[in-house]
Amino acid sequence: MLPVVAIVGRPNVGKSTLFNRLAGERQALVYDRPGVTRDRNYAEMTWSDRRLLLVDTGGFDPAPSDALYAAMRRQSEAAMAEADVVLFVVDRQAGLTPADRQTANLMRAAQKPVVVVVNKCDVPLHADEAHEFWQLGFDVLVAVGAEHGRGMYELMDAVFAALPAEVEEPPEVEGEIRVAVLGRPNIGKSTLLNRLVGSERFVVHDMPGTTVDATDTVLDRDGQRFRLVDTAGVRRRARIEDRVETIAVSAAIRTIERCHVLLLVIDGAEGVTEQDAHLAALVEERGRAVVVLVNKWDRVREQEGRNVQVVDDELARRLPHLRYAPVLYISALTGKGCNRVLTVVADVYREFDKRIPTARLNEFLRGAVAAYQPPLVHNHPVRINYVTQVRVRPPTFTLFVNTPGGVGETYQRYLENRMREQFGFFGSPIVLQVRRKRRLGEAVEGAGGLTPAGAAGDEGYGDEFEEGEGELDAGEDDARPWDADEGAGEE
Repeated sequence: MLPVVAIVGRPNVGKSTLFNRLAGERQALVYDRPGVTRDRNYAEMTWSDRRLLLVDTGGFDPAPSDALYAAMRRQSEAAMAEADVVLFVVDRQAGLTPADRQTANLMRAAQKPVVVVVNKCDVPLHADEAHEFWQLGFDVLVAVGAEHGRGMYELMDAVFAALPAEVEEPPEVEGEIRVAVLGRPNIGKSTLLNRLVGSERFVVHDMPGTTVDATDTVLDRDGQRFRLVDTAGVRRRARIEDRVETIAVSAAIRTIERCHVLLLVIDGAEGVTEQDAHLAALVEERGRAVVVLVNKWDRVREQEGRNVQVVDDELARRLPHLRYAPVLYISALTGKGCNRVLTVVADVYREFDKRIPTARLNEFLRGAVAAYQPPLVHNHPVRINYVTQVRVRPPTFTLFVNTPGGVGETYQRYLENRMREQFGFFGSPIVLQVRRKRRLGEAVEGAGGLTPAGAAGDEGYGDEFEEGEGELDAGEDDARPWDADEGAGEE
């Protein structure tokens, strides 16, 4: 799971500037006025091949004078609760303030590793002025200039030294499918897992927040090994006030990273909420296969005007980014439809792990391009020379073209839709990468003779598509093996 690093400090000390510097892009709003950042902002970053989850927070006022600053303080406390390391940002120009001392006392109570980051040290001479912050009593202090990037290497060395020892993940068993259940609190996740396992393995209670950690259970079904992970319910950040539940939210988000298939549980009686849409976007962004489970279908049947068609339309409208996901209508309480869940998970995993031979991909590409040509760029044609699959889980394809900018988002959506018609990939995201095809004798891009990411194996291809053997086995292009409406609402 990704380690979490939280950036905390008084308003207007440069937290968002530091966040943007480390994240490598301008994600947080930066303005020279206190209180601009009010909510937590998350970004994944990579430093020296190590990945971290970075959290920016609003200004931390130890004695807030109004409701806004009180809410911002709660957000900062929540970030500290879920963090593995806290970056305590202070301002060299303002010097050590009473508010800094009060904040330091609260951080000590959180009992998390703390790195004091003295910001606005833009020249070496400023580092001497940072020494007064040793009075805060923490063991690690780094002087940085976030605006100009000064001291970032020293800061990240301190972060990695402060991180607790990595928790060893269970060894991945070949052929094992890792499945996580994700959804809002009190939506029936633990009841569903008990139904799948066939025992009261998970605590069930109708009070939100009963599950506060992630627990693994391994089971075999018809010769297939599944690892089931129960995760705590995720609710909107504005409603997170309990510190224990805050830790659970972080654990749920990080659980996505180590699973193959996500079961996104939605309350059929209540319908798709904004938080459901946020969770769906997170799953799609992380490149995980997904099955949508509309739970509590026994209650839906009691509601006038709600049926499969109505809910299908609602899912299409509110979750358009998961249009490829199979939908099952179940009742975890009664067990209706639950016997099909693991069967569909296994089917979706096969799509997630599917590899298409290059010869067949380029045969598909010829037909797709002939049916709909990419738009011209400055009156010049865009030529897609060939395509190859560079990885699975998720299926990732690299298109080599003469003008990468000519294959825009709209045309990529067209290719993805045609690819799904041809090859399936139900329940699995498809990742398309666009690279410029190197001309004969052209130097390889990048320092040290390294080829661009995903370009391995492009030598030997000309402007023509590759021909060759390697057709998929018959039946791989069959129609969708399940019907979302099958059995919905039956007794």
